[in-house]
Order: sequence, then structure tokens, then C-alpha cells
Amino acid sequence: MALYNKVNKQELKERLKAETLKRITVSFYRYVIIDDPQLLRDDLFRQWRNLQIFGRIYVAREGINAQMAVPEKNWDLFQEHLYSDIRFKDVPMKIAVEDDGKSFYKLAVKVRKKIVADGLDDDAFDVTNVGRHLDAEEFNKAMETENVVVVDMRNRYESEIGHFENAITPDVDTFREELPLVVEQLRDQKDKKILLYCTGGIRCEKASAYMRHHGFTDVNQLHGGIIEYARQVKAKSLTSKFRGKNFVFDERLGETISGEVISQCHQCGAPCDTHTNCSNEACHLLFIQCAACEEKYHGCCTPACQATLSLPEEERRMKRKEAAKPGSLAVYKSRLRPNLKEYFKE
Repeated sequence: MALYNKVNKQELKERLKAETLKRITVSFYRYVIIDDPQLLRDDLFRQWRNLQIFGRIYVAREGINAQMAVPEKNWDLFQEHLYSDIRFKDVPMKIAVEDDGKSFYKLAVKVRKKIVADGLDDDAFDVTNVGRHLDAEEFNKAMETENVVVVDMRNRYESEIGHFENAITPDVDTFREELPLVVEQLRDQKDKKILLYCTGGIRCEKASAYMRHHGFTDVNQLHGGIIEYARQVKAKSLTSKFRGKNFVFDERLGETISGEVISQCHQCGAPCDTHTNCSNEACHLLFIQCAACEEKYHGCCTPACQATLSLPEEERRMKRKEAAKPGSLAVYKSRLRPNLKEYFKE
């Protein structure tokens, strides 16, 4: 039995679209020493494929990070299998607040050096010396205290569509960039109460330890991240201090939290919080595009990409190959957040 997917992406997406199976979108992580990540990876793939689970799972020596779509009928079996491993016993599950069951179209379990790319030397500080975990109610109360600093530990494209009130939202494209930037930006506020948050909590685990290592005395983190915060707000009828939409790393690209739209279409400026990837697969830029611009520009980010989309398939294939060559990503790096309005001036 092959321990990887062998069906092409388009066919898998068509299968998912036609699927009537009810699925639960869930995420979890745990920092725990895994002696043989490859062995665990293969075991998880076998077990979860048999349960018809889709998702993206990273396994490393430092732990596991998973986002998954589990068939409702197999939920108990999934938990039973996972919790039978002492390393993952009772690991907290964050269940999506807005879910159509179409979040993932295949199962991908990969071995990585780290479960989150943070660029840190974990031997240089105590990664277990993390901040205090706060639930939704505690986080809300802490936000109302004096001398508090709320920091969004996500990327700019995430915070643009949704963030907590009065939060610092660093202008970065990666978590690796953000950690040293935040420490430097807050270097004169080490005695203040620091409140960290991210999507599901995993980035804050490392960030809080890193900040404590750099002398911050009162570091706190939102337990379970925005996903768990939204669930608790709804279950306990709390006031949501999170505005907008929560960006998620699956086919949905976001789930509504407050019902507000706080961002704009990157092309026309109309209120919009819908992320998409450029239809030109040689580009695939992630950007915000409203329905009108999607129709007008055929899902593309720039006129150049729109022109590429109209080329014969063979020419488009050549452009995709060119974009995939080593070093070509350096070109696209500078285009992570271009000013798309400039391309469409009347």
C-alpha cells in the first residue's frame, strides 16, 4: 500500500465537491519529543486514510501540528486512535466555528524539521518556559486592564481581515520575521502585561517562551487561539473583542467571527474579506478579491496574469515550470503584497 496520495489535485477536488459525507474540521498540536518522526508519520497515514480523513499534518522531532477534516461517523475512532498514544493523550481539539466539510481534499502527512517554521535555535532558550494560558473570558478581562499590550502573532495577510481590538499587527509575511521584530518593537515595555494570540495557539507557545527569554515579565497567551476563543464566546455568550474574520490554512481560507468586514478588495477597494489565489498558477498570489473583480479579471491579480491565463495550455505550462525553478521564488517574494490598485487605474 502506497503511503502517499497518487490521484491528481483536480480529480480529488471534484470528488470532494460530490461527497455527501459529513466532516468535522479540527486542528490540534502538541510539543512532545518524537524519537522516530518517519515511523509515526507512516502509522498516522495508514490509520487516518482508513478512516477517510483528509488534512495537512506536520510531524517533527519536537511534536505534531495538524489541521484535518474528519468524517463525523469516524470521529470517535479517530480520537480513540490518537489518544491511545500516550504522547497525544487528551490533546486539546479546536473545532472550526464555520464549517462546510470541504476544508481539505486529500490527506498529507509530512515530516518536517519543525512543526512551525520559526527560525529559532531551540537550544538557546527554554522552550518550555511559556506564558500563562488564558481562556476567552480571562483574555477579555486582561484586555481591559491598564498597561496591557495585545500582539497578533500572525502574518499581515491574516490580521488584515480580522484582529483583536487595539492589537499590534506587525507588517510581516512570516512568523520567522515577526518574532525578533516584536521583541525589538516592545523592548521598552518589558514590564507591561503582554497578551499574545494566533490562530490555534501553536505560534504563541514558542513566541511566549522567546519573549520570556528576552526579559518580558508578564507574558500571557490566548489558549487555543482565535478558533477556541470564538467557540467559548458563543458557548458562554461573551462579548467578542475579535473583529472580522479568522484566516485559516485550508480550502476555506477564513471563517467569520464577528460578522464585520474590516478589509477591502485589493483591486477596487470595495469592502471585502475574501482571500483567493491568483488563477494564473505560475503566480498563485494570495490576495483579497471581491466578486465583481473576480468576474472582471477572471480571478487574476494583474493584467499580466490575466494575459497569461488566455495563452495556450502549452505556453502556460512553460511559465509554470519557469516559476518552479530554484531561485524564482525570490522574484515572487517581493510581490507578496503588491499594490494591486496601481495595476487597474482607470
